Amino acid sequence: MRKTIKGVVGAVSLLTALTVAPGVSHAGGRALSWVDCGDGLQCGGITVPADWDRPGGARVRLGLAKLPAQDQAAKKGVLLVNLGGPAQQISVLRVVKSAFTDLTRWFDVVVSDPRGFEASAGITCPEPAPLPENLEWASPDQAAYERYRTANHRFGVDCGRAAGPLAGHLDSRQVAHDMDAIRSALGERRLNYYGNSYGTVFGQAYARLHPRRVGRMYLDSVLDHTTRSWADWLLPRARTTERNMVRFAEWCAAEPTCALHGRDVLTTWDEVLARATREPIPAPGEHTTVTASRIVSRTNPGYEDEWPDLARAVAEAHDGDATLFARQPTGGRDPDLSRIAFCADFPYPSDYRVLKSWESDLREVTPHIGWVATWPMAYHCAGLPDTGTYPPRPIDVRGLPPILVASGEHDGTTPPQDARRVAAQLGNARYLPAVGSHALYLTGHPCVREHVHRYLTTGALPPEGTACGAA
Repeated sequence: MRKTIKGVVGAVSLLTALTVAPGVSHAGGRALSWVDCGDGLQCGGITVPADWDRPGGARVRLGLAKLPAQDQAAKKGVLLVNLGGPAQQISVLRVVKSAFTDLTRWFDVVVSDPRGFEASAGITCPEPAPLPENLEWASPDQAAYERYRTANHRFGVDCGRAAGPLAGHLDSRQVAHDMDAIRSALGERRLNYYGNSYGTVFGQAYARLHPRRVGRMYLDSVLDHTTRSWADWLLPRARTTERNMVRFAEWCAAEPTCALHGRDVLTTWDEVLARATREPIPAPGEHTTVTASRIVSRTNPGYEDEWPDLARAVAEAHDGDATLFARQPTGGRDPDLSRIAFCADFPYPSDYRVLKSWESDLREVTPHIGWVATWPMAYHCAGLPDTGTYPPRPIDVRGLPPILVASGEHDGTTPPQDARRVAAQLGNARYLPAVGSHALYLTGHPCVREHVHRYLTTGALPPEGTACGAA
């Protein structure tokens, strides 16, 4: 399921074949009509202001899709879901809908493409978003970085022109107001919400802006949108990734089939990077050479099912053949618009000297690989114009209902410190730690799913101190 979730964000599925007579939800005199649109989904839409600060201005259409509850007469209500990204949701739901079979025992599960994506006034950027040379985004040299920054700036300018009335209005604040409009159109007094990964940013924004309309809210794999300190934001990512590399080394020490069994794994890894830094390592299988930047750019020690392949790649590179690191990674890429929306919420600095300084500081405490945490955000945001329309801020509200927050202790993308920090600001919230990585509910963690089902159906939070072990 994890690889499926990672790969489907690039899938394309338009809302077609709308042939069956609609059902209707009423809210405040408006009607939301649903029609069958294939794969067991019903689709509909509402119109909202392109800019919620100018509600009388241009309007755009939001596309919605629903997995109906299995027993409409007995359902407990509607659950709005965002699977992360920021990215399209409807086409993703078509692929992963089986993950929601349990939830449709009690709820209509509804998703909406965020504004600007696919069915929601989808923006087509004139040119694809640029990628770093050879996909080497970690610790690039300055010349390569500046070329990328220039290309990303040009992409951002052109994409902004193509955005029309949505230009500058793609941040989570605008999406949170969209969510409240969806709640109203669904006829729900309060919003029941499940946000995964980037969907937790939308959840945080909704809690700030509409605290009295929060029903039950589950946030999984939390991306912290509450701190403006980049040092505080980066360090948990660096430390989690570093711990994952140590776990990988410990596995190799105990696992006879590991290609590095019997060696000092961390020393071997460091030697490979040192050699590739001095001179790129030959990769005869791909007729090229491999730099240290490419090696660390293609290494994520957080997923245990990939450890055997990582061990083999490191062992062969240490012996002088870096072919496995030279091969292009599989899987889809982020939607072009993703970085525009992301950097509106997280206006990450893009000055090369600042980034190298942060990398140097992180190398002091996470010397093997954690320091790479400096670069993914720079890859998204470098050179983009007009970023920062809704930057991070505390959740300074009162009166929120009980909220459930969960995170995997091995998740280097949304580390558990993010979830703890957000949960502490949500008032009556309960943090549920789990042994696992990203997207706990979606990847089928049984303990997490049990607690989520109990909470969403009854409102009961896990007892304080509850933790989930390995799946």
